[in-house]
Amino acid sequence: MNIKHLPQKPGVYLMRDSAANILYIGKAKNLRKRVAQYFRKDQASPRIPNLVALIRSIDYIASAGEREALLVERELIRRYQPFFNVLWKDAKSYPYIKLTAEDFPRILFTRKKLHDGARYFGPYPKVEPLKKLLNHLQRIKFVNLRRCRWDFSLKEPLAGSKINACLYYHTGQCPAPCAGGISAAAYARLAKRTEDFFNGEFNKLLKDFRGKMAADARRLNYETAAHYRDFIGALEHISERVRIGEFKSDPVAGETLKTGSVTALMEALGLEKPPVHIEAFDTSSISGEYAVAASVCFVNGEKNPGHYRHYRMRFKNVPGGSNDTAMINETVKRRLARLAAAGEDLPDLILIDGGRGQLAAASRAMRELRLKTPVIALAKRLEEVYVPFKSRPILLDRAHTGLMLLQALRDEVHRFAVKYHRKLRNKGALNYK
Repeated sequence: MNIKHLPQKPGVYLMRDSAANILYIGKAKNLRKRVAQYFRKDQASPRIPNLVALIRSIDYIASAGEREALLVERELIRRYQPFFNVLWKDAKSYPYIKLTAEDFPRILFTRKKLHDGARYFGPYPKVEPLKKLLNHLQRIKFVNLRRCRWDFSLKEPLAGSKINACLYYHTGQCPAPCAGGISAAAYARLAKRTEDFFNGEFNKLLKDFRGKMAADARRLNYETAAHYRDFIGALEHISERVRIGEFKSDPVAGETLKTGSVTALMEALGLEKPPVHIEAFDTSSISGEYAVAASVCFVNGEKNPGHYRHYRMRFKNVPGGSNDTAMINETVKRRLARLAAAGEDLPDLILIDGGRGQLAAASRAMRELRLKTPVIALAKRLEEVYVPFKSRPILLDRAHTGLMLLQALRDEVHRFAVKYHRKLRNKGALNYK
C-alpha cells in the first residue's frame, strides 16, 4: 500500500474496501506515520491484519490540529458506523472539563455532556496534562473553586458537622463559601475567571510559565522547569484552534474529494510527494501597459488567501507589446526568493498559466535561485499540462480530479491578476508610474 500521498500533518484517515465502503476511521497527529503503523510486519495486535487484508484505498481529511481531528473522527464514526470501529468499540468518548451550574460551582472531569446548564470545555484527547495543569492552578489559587463533593446552595446551606470534617476547609485549600469565607458575588467572580481561562483568556499565564521555565533552566532546576514545560504544553493543547463548522450532508465525500485530487495529481505527474501546497502564477497587461502579475496558494485543495500576492512589474515591456515570459520569470523569482529568505516552506508544486514559453521562463527562475520545486504549466486551449523535459504535454481526462484542481488554481490566479490590473488601470497612469 503506497501511503506517500498522506501528509505528515494532523487529520482523519478513512480506510476503504474494494467497493469503497468505509472500513475504519481514525485520527492522527501525523497521518503518514500513523497509517504506516498498520502495515508493519511485527504487529503487536492480532486484530490489525484482519483489517489490513481488506484495505484497498485510504482517504484523509486534513485538520488544523489534533483536537480538530478528534472532533471530525468522532462525528464521522457516529454518522457512518464503520464495521471495524463498531467491532472494536472504537467510538470512544473523550473527557470534558465541566464547570457546574450550582450556586457555588465546581470543576469536574466528565465524559458525558449533559443538558444541565453547566459549562463544558473540550473535548480533550489528552487528559493527564490537563489534570497536572489544573492541580497547579489550584495550588497557586488561580483556579480557586471548592473541591468538595458536598451539594449545598444559598437556600440549603451545608451542615456544620460536614464543614468541620472537610479537609480542604481546614488546610486552606478552599475559599470556604459553605462557612461564609467568601460572599456569593466574590465566588461568582472566581468562577467567571475560571470560565474565561478555559475559554482561552490565558496569554498572560503562558508568558508567566515560559519565563519561570527559562529561569529554572538557567538555575539548573530541570525538574521544576519540566513541570512548567508540561503546563505550557497543556495550555497550548487547550488553546489549539478548532475550525469545525456544521457538517454538510456528506462531509466525507466533500473533504476527501479535495485531498483526493491532490493524490490524483501526484500520481498523474509522477511527483515524489503529494502537492499539498500549490502556488499558481499569471500575468495581466494591455499591450505592455499596467503590467502586473499575481500568485495564489491552495493547501490541501482549498484556497489559502493569506498567501495570495500581486506584483507590479519591475521589468519594462517593449512599447506596444508585452513579454509574458519575462514577467513570469520575474514574478516566480520574486515570490520564491522571498519565501526562501524568510525561511518559509516552499510550495510542493508551482503552476503557471500558459504553455511551453511560460514554463521555460519559470524553470529558468528556479535554476537561477537554485531551487528544485516542481514546475508545470496549464494551457487553456486543450487543457494540456506541460512538464519540463517532456516532449509532449500530458492530456488528462476532463473528469480527472487532479486536472480540476489545476483548473481551479488557474482560474483563481487569472481572476486575481485581472482584478489587480483593472484596479491600477482605473486609477490612471499617474498613480501606476
